[in-house]
Amino acid sequence: MAREVRSLPKAHLHLHFTGSMRPSTLLELADKYGVHLPEALRSGEPPKLRATDERGWFRFQRLYDAARSCLRAPEDIQRLVREAAEEDVRDGSRWLEIQVDPTSYAPRLGGLIPALEVILDAVDRAMRDTGLEIRVLVAANRMKHPLDARTLARLAVRYRDRGIVGFGLSNDERRGFARDFDRAFAIARDGGLIAAPHGGELSGPSSVRDCLDDLHALRVGHGVRAAEDARLLGRLADRGVTCEVCPASNVALGVYDKPEDVPLRALWDAGVPMALGADDPLLFGSRLAAQYELARDAHAFTDEELAELARQSVRGSVAPEEVRRGVLADIDAWLAAPAG
Repeated sequence: MAREVRSLPKAHLHLHFTGSMRPSTLLELADKYGVHLPEALRSGEPPKLRATDERGWFRFQRLYDAARSCLRAPEDIQRLVREAAEEDVRDGSRWLEIQVDPTSYAPRLGGLIPALEVILDAVDRAMRDTGLEIRVLVAANRMKHPLDARTLARLAVRYRDRGIVGFGLSNDERRGFARDFDRAFAIARDGGLIAAPHGGELSGPSSVRDCLDDLHALRVGHGVRAAEDARLLGRLADRGVTCEVCPASNVALGVYDKPEDVPLRALWDAGVPMALGADDPLLFGSRLAAQYELARDAHAFTDEELAELARQSVRGSVAPEEVRRGVLADIDAWLAAPAG
């Protein structure tokens, strides 16, 4: 008999803002604003995606942009964050770090600073409403100019006391160079934020190395392609760099053909810390607990190993020590309880 993974306490470190939306909420907001959504977003089923070529990635981005266009007012932002928190609580999350690029919402929310303040206000309200501890990572878009990233880094540091804890770099890692954004990440690090760029999903091990060498990453978004380079795995393990692994999205985007192909065991066996994440549940159809189910069903992770994955997610977070101690103790209690 196996224990229920939803009741396993855990931290969630890889969740994108628009991608956290419930499909039903997207449909309601689209109707509210008269937005014509692509059929792939109206069907109620996760869209068929394969982003390993440029056409596939363009389609993914087009769907994401269509969903984001339905977030037009502060009450929409508040609803999204509250519902994302509710889903996380249901899946056993005790600490959520949600990633957002506020420039994407600025045109409809009065500008960059007002947009960020609306987002942070929504996070504060969601924490009060659900009891979930939530923090924010501001992410630059690598498809935009590096100067834009520097602006975002300065803004993120300015609002650090409002719950911003990290700085990321998202979008197609096959475009541009990580080193183009080194100054933005230096600004963020100097301001006390952790570096958590994306790498090692659509591109191979070299993109993970660039995150380490050029951006001094403490965490890597995805990072699974590091499994193709044994020396890189050793480096991640030695440095204790947590990879935010999102198995369902890796399969949905065509990085791997089936769940069994995601190299969870390779990273585990090499001693690389992992934090399982849902990435974009709106588009990939599964949330946090489902990632742990996948580790169990496709990779035969035992309850003891799932508990250790949960511990690694907590250790990889920026949660304060007293929060970590409490969640780690509850993980031990989950494992000590009878199965079934």
